[in-house]
Amino acid sequence: MKVKVLLVVLIVFYKINLNAAEAGMPQLDPTYWFSQAFWLILIFSLLYISIAKFFIPKIKDNLDDRENKIKDDLDEAKELNELAEKKNLEYENMLIKAKKDVAKILLDSKNQLDKSINSKKETFEKDLENQIKKVENEIIEAKKKSANKINLMSEEISSQIIKEVTGHKPNDATLKKAVIEISKERVNKNL
Repeated sequence: MKVKVLLVVLIVFYKINLNAAEAGMPQLDPTYWFSQAFWLILIFSLLYISIAKFFIPKIKDNLDDRENKIKDDLDEAKELNELAEKKNLEYENMLIKAKKDVAKILLDSKNQLDKSINSKKETFEKDLENQIKKVENEIIEAKKKSANKINLMSEEISSQIIKEVTGHKPNDATLKKAVIEISKERVNKNL
């Protein structure tokens, strides 16, 4: 049935084409169909060959090049990423090591500073003790000298007073003994 319908359509089309060719449409005239088919086949064959042999290989090469470039770029990016991760890990390790080194240096510096301070403190304390002992000795010496001077002055003043009051010069040994006893009781208590 399909074949019959197709034949009917072709006959109708053929008659329409003949009528159309007579009406001024030469492409529908069957006398030109062979030349039209020839040029159609020739042009489409050339077009197919030029597309198949020239354009498609160039397009395919471009697509392949682009795909290879993308693969290369991805591989390079992956390598650079791995390198960056390694460098980052090295940097973090170096940072941790540097922090440990700084802590060690700070601890060593603190220990040395503590030793230096303690050494200087001990030296200062020894010097201070020596100075205190020296000053104490000087004070003791000054007390002894002042006590002796006070005794001599007391003897002279007492001798002068006794001489003025009595008119006679007192015995120096007795006067000296009395002054020493009194000074022991009173002067040495105050010094």
